Amino acid sequence: MSVQKWLLPTVSEIIAQSESQGADDAALLTKSTDSIAVERVKAEQQWQSAIASVEHLLGEVVTVNEPALGGLVLTCPSPIISDPALNSRFQTWIFTPQMLEVVLAGMVFQLPPAKDEGILIPPNTSHSLPLLPIDPIAAEQFCLVLTNKLSLVMVLGENLANKPAFLFSFAPEVVQQVWECLKLRMLLMHQPQFGQLDTLVEQFGFVAPDYRTVMKFSRLMLKYLPMQEETKYAKERLRITKATHPISDAPSTISKSDDVELLQAFAHEVRTPLTTIRMLTRLLLKRKDLSPDVIKRLEYIDHECTEQIDRMELLFQAAEIETTDEKSCNVHLTTTSLTQLLEDSLPRWQKQASRRNLTLDVRMPQQMPSVESDPTMLDRILTGLIENFTRNLPAGSHIQLHVIPAGNQIKVQLKHFGNAESAQEDGMRSQPSNSNKRKQIGQLLMFQPETGSICLNHSVTKNIFQALGGKLIVKQRPQQGEELTIFLPIVKGKK
Repeated sequence: MSVQKWLLPTVSEIIAQSESQGADDAALLTKSTDSIAVERVKAEQQWQSAIASVEHLLGEVVTVNEPALGGLVLTCPSPIISDPALNSRFQTWIFTPQMLEVVLAGMVFQLPPAKDEGILIPPNTSHSLPLLPIDPIAAEQFCLVLTNKLSLVMVLGENLANKPAFLFSFAPEVVQQVWECLKLRMLLMHQPQFGQLDTLVEQFGFVAPDYRTVMKFSRLMLKYLPMQEETKYAKERLRITKATHPISDAPSTISKSDDVELLQAFAHEVRTPLTTIRMLTRLLLKRKDLSPDVIKRLEYIDHECTEQIDRMELLFQAAEIETTDEKSCNVHLTTTSLTQLLEDSLPRWQKQASRRNLTLDVRMPQQMPSVESDPTMLDRILTGLIENFTRNLPAGSHIQLHVIPAGNQIKVQLKHFGNAESAQEDGMRSQPSNSNKRKQIGQLLMFQPETGSICLNHSVTKNIFQALGGKLIVKQRPQQGEELTIFLPIVKGKK
Protein backbone atom coordinates (compact mmCIF):
# COMPACT_ATOMS: atom_id res chain seq x y z
CA MET A 1 0.00 0.00 0.00
CA SER A 2 1.42 3.38 -0.96
CA VAL A 3 1.89 6.31 1.37
CA GLN A 4 -0.70 8.32 -0.54
CA LYS A 5 -3.43 5.73 0.10
CA TRP A 6 -2.65 5.21 3.79
CA LEU A 7 -5.17 6.65 6.22
CA LEU A 8 -2.75 8.26 8.70
CA PRO A 9 0.24 10.51 7.93
CA THR A 10 3.82 9.48 8.61
CA VAL A 11 6.20 11.35 10.90
CA SER A 12 8.09 12.61 7.84
CA GLU A 13 4.93 14.01 6.26
CA ILE A 14 3.93 15.89 9.43
CA ILE A 15 7.32 17.57 9.87
CA ALA A 16 7.78 18.26 6.15
CA GLN A 17 4.29 19.79 5.88
CA SER A 18 4.98 22.04 8.86
CA GLU A 19 8.21 23.18 7.24
CA SER A 20 6.49 23.96 3.95
CA GLN A 21 3.98 26.13 5.82
CA GLY A 22 6.74 28.15 7.46
CA ALA A 23 6.47 26.56 10.92
CA ASP A 24 9.92 25.03 10.96
CA ASP A 25 13.18 24.91 9.02
CA ALA A 26 14.28 21.35 9.58
CA ALA A 27 14.17 20.28 5.94
CA LEU A 28 16.55 23.05 4.90
CA LEU A 29 19.34 21.27 6.68
CA THR A 30 19.01 18.35 4.28
CA LYS A 31 17.98 20.03 1.06
CA SER A 32 20.43 19.44 -1.79
CA THR A 33 20.72 18.54 -5.44
CA ASP A 34 22.57 15.28 -4.80
CA SER A 35 21.59 11.89 -6.20
CA ILE A 36 19.18 9.70 -4.23
CA ALA A 37 22.03 7.46 -3.04
CA VAL A 38 24.11 10.40 -1.80
CA GLU A 39 21.08 12.00 -0.12
CA ARG A 40 20.34 8.73 1.66
CA VAL A 41 23.90 8.53 3.00
CA LYS A 42 23.78 12.17 4.15
CA ALA A 43 20.41 11.67 5.83
CA GLU A 44 21.65 8.57 7.65
CA GLN A 45 24.74 10.44 8.83
CA GLN A 46 22.58 13.29 10.10
CA TRP A 47 20.28 10.82 11.88
CA GLN A 48 23.24 9.24 13.70
CA SER A 49 24.58 12.70 14.53
CA ALA A 50 21.15 13.72 15.87
CA ILE A 51 20.96 10.64 18.13
CA ALA A 52 24.33 11.52 19.67
CA SER A 53 23.23 15.16 20.01
CA VAL A 54 19.95 14.26 21.72
CA GLU A 55 21.70 11.97 24.20
CA HIS A 56 24.15 14.78 24.94
CA LEU A 57 21.30 17.26 25.50
CA LEU A 58 19.29 14.89 27.69
CA GLY A 59 22.34 14.35 29.85
CA GLU A 60 22.30 18.10 30.56
CA VAL A 61 18.56 18.72 31.06
CA VAL A 62 17.94 15.62 33.21
CA THR A 63 19.71 14.89 36.50
CA VAL A 64 20.79 11.25 36.49
CA ASN A 65 20.86 10.77 40.27
CA GLU A 66 17.28 11.90 40.92
CA PRO A 67 14.75 9.09 41.47
CA ALA A 68 11.86 10.77 39.63
CA LEU A 69 11.12 9.98 35.98
CA GLY A 70 13.04 12.43 33.82
CA GLY A 71 11.23 12.03 30.54
CA LEU A 72 9.54 9.92 27.92
CA VAL A 73 11.01 8.59 24.67
CA LEU A 74 8.98 7.08 21.82
CA THR A 75 11.14 5.56 19.13
CA CYS A 76 11.10 3.27 16.11
CA PRO A 77 12.46 0.69 15.48
CA SER A 78 15.06 0.57 18.31
CA PRO A 79 16.12 2.54 21.43
CA ILE A 80 18.30 5.61 20.97
CA ILE A 81 19.72 6.11 24.51
CA SER A 82 22.87 4.04 24.99
CA ASP A 83 24.08 5.44 28.34
CA PRO A 84 22.72 3.08 31.06
CA ALA A 85 22.71 5.82 33.72
CA LEU A 86 20.74 8.17 31.49
CA ASN A 87 18.47 5.40 30.25
CA SER A 88 17.41 4.67 33.84
CA ARG A 89 15.78 8.11 34.03
CA PHE A 90 13.58 7.63 30.96
CA GLN A 91 10.70 5.42 30.02
CA THR A 92 11.20 4.17 26.46
CA TRP A 93 8.39 2.92 24.23
CA ILE A 94 9.51 1.24 21.03
CA PHE A 95 7.30 0.91 17.96
CA THR A 96 8.32 -2.23 16.08
CA PRO A 97 6.91 -3.64 12.83
CA GLN A 98 5.40 -7.10 13.37
CA MET A 99 3.75 -9.71 11.18
CA LEU A 100 0.02 -9.21 10.77
CA GLU A 101 -0.74 -12.63 12.29
CA VAL A 102 1.22 -11.76 15.44
CA VAL A 103 -0.55 -8.41 15.78
CA LEU A 104 -4.01 -9.95 15.40
CA ALA A 105 -3.16 -12.69 17.90
CA GLY A 106 -2.10 -10.11 20.44
CA MET A 107 -5.30 -8.13 19.89
CA VAL A 108 -7.47 -11.22 20.41
CA PHE A 109 -5.76 -13.09 23.22
CA GLN A 110 -4.02 -10.39 25.28
CA LEU A 111 -5.97 -9.91 28.52
CA PRO A 112 -6.55 -6.34 29.72
CA PRO A 113 -5.39 -5.45 33.24
CA ALA A 114 -7.79 -5.53 36.18
CA LYS A 115 -9.42 -2.22 36.88
CA ASP A 116 -7.77 -1.83 40.27
CA GLU A 117 -4.32 -2.73 39.02
CA GLY A 118 -1.96 -0.01 37.99
CA ILE A 119 0.73 -1.04 35.53
CA LEU A 120 3.87 0.45 37.06
CA ILE A 121 6.68 0.13 34.55
CA PRO A 122 10.12 1.07 35.92
CA PRO A 123 11.75 4.02 34.17
CA ASN A 124 14.52 1.88 32.70
CA THR A 125 12.11 -0.61 31.13
CA SER A 126 11.59 -0.56 27.37
CA HIS A 127 8.08 -1.31 26.23
CA SER A 128 7.25 -2.64 22.76
CA LEU A 129 4.32 -1.44 20.65
CA PRO A 130 3.43 -3.23 17.39
CA LEU A 131 3.14 -1.62 13.97
CA LEU A 132 1.65 -3.20 10.90
CA PRO A 133 4.42 -3.91 8.38
CA ILE A 134 2.31 -2.37 5.61
CA ASP A 135 2.06 0.91 7.56
CA PRO A 136 4.43 3.42 5.84
CA ILE A 137 5.55 4.66 9.26
CA ALA A 138 7.12 1.24 9.86
CA ALA A 139 9.72 2.08 7.20
CA GLU A 140 10.84 5.20 9.05
CA GLN A 141 13.27 5.67 11.92
CA PHE A 142 11.86 8.24 14.29
CA CYS A 143 12.15 9.48 17.83
CA LEU A 144 9.87 11.65 19.99
CA VAL A 145 11.28 13.03 23.25
CA LEU A 146 9.29 14.71 26.01
CA THR A 147 10.79 16.25 29.15
CA ASN A 148 9.84 19.14 31.42
CA LYS A 149 12.31 21.37 29.55
CA LEU A 150 11.91 20.43 25.91
CA SER A 151 9.96 18.44 23.37
CA LEU A 152 11.52 17.19 20.16
CA VAL A 153 10.67 14.96 17.23
CA MET A 154 13.07 13.79 14.54
CA VAL A 155 12.88 11.26 11.74
CA LEU A 156 14.94 9.54 9.09
CA GLY A 157 12.44 9.30 6.27
CA GLU A 158 11.51 11.28 3.18
CA ASN A 159 10.75 14.90 2.34
CA LEU A 160 7.77 16.13 0.30
CA ALA A 161 9.67 15.31 -2.90
CA ASN A 162 9.90 11.66 -1.75
CA LYS A 163 13.66 11.89 -1.38
CA PRO A 164 15.63 10.56 1.61
CA ALA A 165 15.85 13.22 4.31
CA PHE A 166 16.51 13.81 7.98
CA LEU A 167 13.88 16.10 9.51
CA PHE A 168 13.38 17.43 13.02
CA SER A 169 11.31 19.96 14.92
CA PHE A 170 11.27 21.52 18.39
CA ALA A 171 7.90 23.21 17.72
CA PRO A 172 5.43 21.96 20.39
CA GLU A 173 2.50 21.88 17.94
CA VAL A 174 4.46 19.72 15.49
CA VAL A 175 5.53 17.31 18.25
CA GLN A 176 1.92 17.13 19.38
CA GLN A 177 0.73 16.34 15.84
CA VAL A 178 3.21 13.46 15.67
CA TRP A 179 1.96 12.14 19.02
CA GLU A 180 -1.65 12.35 17.80
CA CYS A 181 -0.79 10.26 14.73
CA LEU A 182 0.95 7.66 16.93
CA LYS A 183 -1.96 7.70 19.37
CA LEU A 184 -4.44 6.96 16.59
CA ARG A 185 -2.35 3.99 15.52
CA MET A 186 -2.38 2.65 19.07
CA LEU A 187 -6.16 3.06 19.27
CA LEU A 188 -6.60 1.26 15.95
CA MET A 189 -4.45 -1.58 17.25
CA HIS A 190 -6.40 -1.71 20.57
CA GLN A 191 -3.27 -1.46 22.69
CA PRO A 192 -4.06 -1.90 26.43
CA GLN A 193 -0.99 0.19 27.36
CA PHE A 194 -2.43 3.27 25.66
CA GLY A 195 -3.98 4.72 28.83
CA GLN A 196 -0.72 4.72 30.78
CA LEU A 197 1.26 6.16 27.88
CA ASP A 198 -1.32 8.90 27.32
CA THR A 199 -1.07 9.81 31.02
CA LEU A 200 2.72 10.08 30.76
CA VAL A 201 2.43 12.32 27.70
CA GLU A 202 0.05 14.62 29.60
CA GLN A 203 2.48 14.65 32.54
CA PHE A 204 5.33 16.08 30.49
CA GLY A 205 3.31 17.95 27.85
CA PHE A 206 4.70 19.69 24.79
CA VAL A 207 7.24 22.27 25.89
CA ALA A 208 9.02 24.84 23.72
CA PRO A 209 12.73 24.68 24.62
CA ASP A 210 14.98 27.55 25.61
CA TYR A 211 16.55 29.07 22.49
CA ARG A 212 20.00 28.14 23.79
CA THR A 213 19.00 24.48 23.77
CA VAL A 214 18.05 24.65 20.08
CA MET A 215 21.29 26.42 19.21
CA LYS A 216 23.28 23.86 21.15
CA PHE A 217 21.52 21.03 19.31
CA SER A 218 22.56 22.56 15.97
CA ARG A 219 26.16 22.91 17.14
CA LEU A 220 26.19 19.32 18.40
CA MET A 221 24.77 18.13 15.08
CA LEU A 222 27.74 19.70 13.29
CA LYS A 223 30.15 18.33 15.87
CA TYR A 224 28.97 14.73 15.56
CA LEU A 225 28.63 14.68 11.77
CA PRO A 226 31.31 12.42 10.26
CA MET A 227 33.01 15.31 8.49
CA GLN A 228 36.54 14.87 9.81
CA GLU A 229 37.28 11.67 7.89
CA GLU A 230 35.77 13.18 4.72
CA THR A 231 37.99 16.25 5.12
CA LYS A 232 41.06 14.05 5.55
CA TYR A 233 40.11 12.10 2.42
CA ALA A 234 39.60 15.30 0.42
CA LYS A 235 42.98 16.67 1.50
CA GLU A 236 44.73 13.39 0.69
CA ARG A 237 43.04 13.26 -2.72
CA LEU A 238 44.14 16.84 -3.41
CA ARG A 239 47.70 16.02 -2.32
CA ILE A 240 47.85 13.04 -4.70
CA THR A 241 46.36 15.12 -7.52
CA LYS A 242 48.98 17.82 -7.09
CA ALA A 243 51.75 15.23 -6.94
CA THR A 244 50.69 13.43 -10.11
CA HIS A 245 49.51 16.47 -12.08
CA PRO A 246 51.75 19.52 -11.69
CA ILE A 247 49.95 22.82 -11.31
CA SER A 248 51.47 24.14 -14.53
CA ASP A 249 49.84 21.29 -16.49
CA ALA A 250 46.27 21.71 -15.17
CA PRO A 251 45.96 24.76 -12.93
CA SER A 252 42.29 25.43 -13.62
CA THR A 253 41.13 21.92 -12.66
CA ILE A 254 42.93 21.85 -9.32
CA SER A 255 42.04 25.43 -8.49
CA LYS A 256 38.41 24.83 -9.41
CA SER A 257 38.26 21.71 -7.23
CA ASP A 258 39.51 23.75 -4.28
CA ASP A 259 36.99 26.50 -5.02
CA VAL A 260 34.05 24.10 -5.16
CA GLU A 261 34.92 22.36 -1.88
CA LEU A 262 35.50 25.69 -0.16
CA LEU A 263 32.26 27.16 -1.50
CA GLN A 264 30.22 24.12 -0.43
CA ALA A 265 31.73 24.19 3.06
CA PHE A 266 31.17 27.95 3.33
CA ALA A 267 27.53 27.71 2.20
CA HIS A 268 26.84 24.88 4.65
CA GLU A 269 28.49 26.61 7.62
CA VAL A 270 26.56 29.84 7.02
CA ARG A 271 23.23 28.23 6.15
CA THR A 272 23.04 25.98 9.23
CA PRO A 273 23.18 28.67 11.97
CA LEU A 274 20.90 30.96 9.94
CA THR A 275 18.36 28.14 9.72
CA THR A 276 18.52 27.73 13.50
CA ILE A 277 18.09 31.48 14.06
CA ARG A 278 15.08 31.59 11.73
CA MET A 279 13.51 28.59 13.43
CA LEU A 280 13.89 30.27 16.84
CA THR A 281 12.50 33.52 15.44
CA ARG A 282 9.40 31.77 14.11
CA LEU A 283 8.90 30.02 17.43
CA LEU A 284 8.99 33.43 19.15
CA LEU A 285 6.53 34.89 16.63
CA LYS A 286 3.96 32.32 17.78
CA ARG A 287 3.80 33.93 21.22
CA LYS A 288 0.72 36.05 21.94
CA ASP A 289 2.35 38.51 24.36
CA LEU A 290 4.65 40.30 21.90
CA SER A 291 4.42 44.02 21.25
CA PRO A 292 4.00 45.26 17.65
CA ASP A 293 7.54 46.66 17.70
CA VAL A 294 9.02 43.30 18.76
CA ILE A 295 6.96 41.49 16.11
CA LYS A 296 8.23 43.91 13.45
CA ARG A 297 11.85 43.31 14.47
CA LEU A 298 11.41 39.52 14.55
CA GLU A 299 9.79 39.58 11.10
CA TYR A 300 12.75 41.59 9.84
CA ILE A 301 15.16 38.98 11.26
CA ASP A 302 13.09 36.24 9.60
CA HIS A 303 13.23 38.08 6.27
CA GLU A 304 16.99 38.64 6.44
CA CYS A 305 17.65 35.02 7.37
CA THR A 306 15.44 33.79 4.55
CA GLU A 307 17.28 35.93 1.99
CA GLN A 308 20.68 34.69 3.09
CA ILE A 309 19.56 31.05 3.39
CA ASP A 310 18.29 31.18 -0.21
CA ARG A 311 21.54 32.86 -1.27
CA MET A 312 23.64 30.15 0.39
CA GLU A 313 21.46 27.46 -1.15
CA LEU A 314 22.07 28.99 -4.58
CA LEU A 315 25.84 29.02 -3.99
CA PHE A 316 25.69 25.39 -2.91
CA GLN A 317 23.65 24.39 -5.97
CA ALA A 318 26.02 26.30 -8.24
CA ALA A 319 28.96 24.34 -6.83
CA GLU A 320 27.04 21.09 -7.44
CA ILE A 321 26.36 22.05 -11.05
CA GLU A 322 30.01 22.95 -11.63
CA THR A 323 31.13 19.47 -10.52
CA THR A 324 28.42 17.50 -12.36
CA ASP A 325 28.21 16.81 -16.07
CA GLU A 326 25.12 17.93 -17.95
CA LYS A 327 23.63 14.44 -18.31
CA SER A 328 23.72 13.62 -14.59
CA CYS A 329 22.91 17.11 -13.33
CA ASN A 330 20.07 16.62 -10.87
CA VAL A 331 17.90 19.62 -11.87
CA HIS A 332 14.22 18.79 -12.25
CA LEU A 333 12.62 20.84 -15.03
CA THR A 334 8.86 21.23 -14.97
CA THR A 335 6.15 23.49 -16.36
CA THR A 336 6.63 26.86 -14.66
CA SER A 337 4.33 29.87 -14.77
CA LEU A 338 6.76 32.75 -15.28
CA THR A 339 3.90 35.21 -14.84
CA GLN A 340 3.08 33.82 -11.40
CA LEU A 341 6.75 33.68 -10.41
CA LEU A 342 7.30 37.32 -11.36
CA GLU A 343 4.12 38.48 -9.64
CA ASP A 344 5.10 36.66 -6.45
CA SER A 345 8.71 37.86 -6.45
CA LEU A 346 8.30 41.44 -7.69
CA PRO A 347 7.34 42.96 -4.26
CA ARG A 348 10.43 41.31 -2.73
CA TRP A 349 12.68 42.55 -5.52
CA GLN A 350 11.23 46.07 -5.31
CA LYS A 351 11.83 46.13 -1.57
CA GLN A 352 15.35 44.90 -2.23
CA ALA A 353 15.94 47.78 -4.66
CA SER A 354 14.32 50.43 -2.44
CA ARG A 355 16.90 49.77 0.30
CA ARG A 356 19.47 51.27 -2.05
CA ASN A 357 17.21 54.13 -3.15
CA LEU A 358 16.46 52.45 -6.49
CA THR A 359 13.19 51.74 -8.30
CA LEU A 360 12.22 48.60 -10.19
CA ASP A 361 9.32 47.73 -12.44
CA VAL A 362 8.40 44.79 -14.64
CA ARG A 363 6.96 45.09 -18.14
CA MET A 364 5.34 41.95 -19.50
CA PRO A 365 2.27 40.96 -21.54
CA GLN A 366 -0.95 40.10 -19.73
CA GLN A 367 -0.87 36.54 -21.05
CA MET A 368 2.37 34.68 -21.35
CA PRO A 369 3.04 30.99 -22.03
CA SER A 370 4.60 28.78 -19.37
CA VAL A 371 8.30 27.97 -19.50
CA GLU A 372 10.15 24.75 -18.76
CA SER A 373 12.36 25.29 -15.72
CA ASP A 374 12.95 24.57 -12.04
CA PRO A 375 10.78 27.25 -10.36
CA THR A 376 12.66 27.30 -7.04
CA MET A 377 16.10 27.55 -8.61
CA LEU A 378 14.87 30.03 -11.21
CA ASP A 379 13.50 32.30 -8.50
CA ARG A 380 16.79 32.09 -6.59
CA ILE A 381 19.00 32.82 -9.57
CA LEU A 382 16.80 35.75 -10.71
CA THR A 383 16.81 37.12 -7.15
CA GLY A 384 20.60 36.80 -7.06
CA LEU A 385 20.98 38.52 -10.43
CA ILE A 386 18.79 41.44 -9.39
CA GLU A 387 20.57 41.69 -6.04
CA ASN A 388 23.99 41.84 -7.71
CA PHE A 389 22.66 44.18 -10.40
CA THR A 390 21.33 46.69 -7.85
CA ARG A 391 24.50 46.63 -5.75
CA ASN A 392 26.46 48.21 -8.62
CA LEU A 393 24.08 51.09 -9.44
CA PRO A 394 24.17 54.68 -8.21
CA ALA A 395 21.31 55.91 -6.00
CA GLY A 396 18.29 57.16 -7.94
CA SER A 397 18.65 54.68 -10.77
CA HIS A 398 15.64 52.94 -12.26
CA ILE A 399 15.72 49.27 -13.19
CA GLN A 400 13.45 47.70 -15.75
CA LEU A 401 12.72 44.00 -16.18
CA HIS A 402 11.26 43.59 -19.66
CA VAL A 403 9.62 40.25 -20.50
CA ILE A 404 8.46 39.40 -24.03
CA PRO A 405 7.87 36.22 -26.09
CA ALA A 406 10.61 35.55 -28.64
CA GLY A 407 9.71 32.64 -30.90
CA ASN A 408 9.84 29.42 -28.90
CA GLN A 409 11.45 31.23 -25.96
CA ILE A 410 10.67 33.93 -23.43
CA LYS A 411 13.11 36.84 -23.40
CA VAL A 412 13.78 38.49 -20.02
CA GLN A 413 15.91 41.63 -20.20
CA LEU A 414 17.30 43.50 -17.21
CA LYS A 415 18.65 47.01 -17.74
CA HIS A 416 18.83 50.29 -15.85
CA PHE A 417 18.43 54.01 -16.46
CA GLY A 418 19.88 57.02 -14.69
CA ASN A 419 16.64 57.91 -12.91
CA ALA A 420 12.96 57.03 -12.88
CA GLU A 421 11.97 59.77 -15.32
CA SER A 422 14.44 58.65 -17.97
CA ALA A 423 13.10 55.10 -17.85
CA GLN A 424 10.43 56.13 -20.34
CA GLU A 425 13.07 57.19 -22.85
CA ASP A 426 14.66 54.12 -24.40
CA GLY A 427 17.52 56.10 -25.89
CA MET A 428 18.41 57.94 -22.69
CA ARG A 429 22.01 57.44 -21.56
CA SER A 430 22.76 56.56 -18.00
CA GLN A 431 25.63 56.60 -15.57
CA PRO A 432 28.00 53.68 -15.98
CA SER A 433 27.85 50.98 -13.35
CA ASN A 434 30.64 49.78 -11.10
CA SER A 435 30.56 46.26 -12.49
CA ASN A 436 33.99 46.68 -14.08
CA LYS A 437 35.47 47.14 -10.60
CA ARG A 438 34.57 43.61 -9.51
CA LYS A 439 37.47 41.27 -8.86
CA GLN A 440 37.59 37.59 -9.69
CA ILE A 441 38.01 35.19 -6.74
CA GLY A 442 39.06 31.77 -7.96
CA GLN A 443 36.97 30.10 -10.63
CA LEU A 444 33.48 30.63 -9.18
CA LEU A 445 33.11 33.96 -7.40
CA MET A 446 33.44 37.70 -7.88
CA PHE A 447 34.11 40.32 -5.20
CA GLN A 448 32.86 43.92 -5.21
CA PRO A 449 35.37 45.98 -3.16
CA GLU A 450 33.08 49.02 -2.74
CA THR A 451 30.18 47.04 -1.27
CA GLY A 452 32.05 44.07 0.18
CA SER A 453 29.66 41.68 -1.58
CA ILE A 454 30.47 38.27 -3.04
CA CYS A 455 28.52 36.75 -5.91
CA LEU A 456 28.75 34.05 -8.55
CA ASN A 457 30.66 35.08 -11.64
CA HIS A 458 28.96 35.27 -15.02
CA SER A 459 30.42 31.99 -16.23
CA VAL A 460 28.89 30.02 -13.33
CA THR A 461 25.63 31.95 -13.62
CA LYS A 462 25.45 31.06 -17.32
CA ASN A 463 25.97 27.39 -16.44
CA ILE A 464 23.05 27.54 -14.01
CA PHE A 465 20.75 28.96 -16.69
CA GLN A 466 21.98 26.29 -19.07
CA ALA A 467 21.08 23.63 -16.48
CA LEU A 468 17.63 25.25 -16.32
CA GLY A 469 17.28 24.88 -20.08
CA GLY A 470 17.86 28.58 -20.72
CA LYS A 471 20.61 30.98 -21.71
CA LEU A 472 22.15 34.14 -20.24
CA ILE A 473 23.78 36.88 -22.34
CA VAL A 474 25.74 39.67 -20.65
CA LYS A 475 26.53 42.85 -22.61
CA GLN A 476 28.62 45.77 -21.44
CA ARG A 477 27.28 49.16 -22.59
CA PRO A 478 29.79 52.06 -22.57
CA GLN A 479 27.45 54.44 -20.75
CA GLN A 480 24.82 52.13 -19.27
CA GLY A 481 27.00 49.39 -17.84
CA GLU A 482 25.72 45.82 -17.86
CA GLU A 483 22.64 44.64 -19.70
CA LEU A 484 21.44 41.12 -18.92
CA THR A 485 19.29 39.10 -21.32
CA ILE A 486 17.84 35.72 -20.36
CA PHE A 487 16.14 33.26 -22.71
CA LEU A 488 13.88 30.57 -21.23
CA PRO A 489 12.31 27.75 -23.31
CA ILE A 490 8.54 27.78 -23.73
CA VAL A 491 6.82 24.51 -22.88
CA LYS A 492 6.28 22.63 -26.11
CA GLY A 493 2.83 23.08 -27.61
CA LYS A 494 2.15 26.25 -25.57
CA LYS A 495 3.49 29.04 -27.79
